[in-house]
Amino acid sequence: MKKILLLCALLFTIISCDAILPVKKEVKILVFSKTTGFRHNSIETGKEAIQKLGLANQFKVDTTENANVFTDANLKKYAAVVFLSTTGDVLNNMQQAAFERYIKKGGGFVGVHAATDTEYDWPWYGKLAGAYFTSHPVVQEAKFIIKDTKHPSTQFFTDSIWMHKDELYNFKDINPDIKVLITIDEQSYKGGKNGSFHPFSWYHAYDGGRAFYTSMGHTKECWAEDKFLQHLLGGINYAVGRK
Repeated sequence: MKKILLLCALLFTIISCDAILPVKKEVKILVFSKTTGFRHNSIETGKEAIQKLGLANQFKVDTTENANVFTDANLKKYAAVVFLSTTGDVLNNMQQAAFERYIKKGGGFVGVHAATDTEYDWPWYGKLAGAYFTSHPVVQEAKFIIKDTKHPSTQFFTDSIWMHKDELYNFKDINPDIKVLITIDEQSYKGGKNGSFHPFSWYHAYDGGRAFYTSMGHTKECWAEDKFLQHLLGGINYAVGRK
């Protein structure tokens, strides 16, 4: 009888513990790639690469080019929203307001490449993304300088110099509050217009949320490059709030 009572007590304890253990929330991100201006032919490759990153790193990935998903009810499903080479005016006023509320409630933003060639008439977005695109020279290799190796997107680098081939954006309206991760040496290529301080990847806390941006990702070849994918994965982890 005592054994039966002991087993019952043990079973009750196990059930009780299971009942109060926190349920691990599924991490899900939204990849948004609507374009109303130039469309990069690497977008589909980028979507596939991010989906593979999700499978390998325990987060789910939804993809869309439908701006109607930018509602309060739908956005709250996602730990972060990735603007993958979006261009032009991609959200209407109501959708913009929903996205602003999403960020203010602690949501994450990841901007990739042409995300800075987006929503020039929405200053809030420009500050979130961190800058606006102005121009670029031809695709070429350049010297990238790793400025911060403590961030998840750069901590894997063992050298301060990274030679990388990409489309090298020039920027305007750079938000002074961004935390710069990688700069580009304009002496190492032709066509740079930002001078001695030319940020290329950065992050910052913004209006209640977290934002990460990298200007890399123009070519299809980028999306098969291990260092770029590690860099982007670290940015996603930061945006969703992963340590």
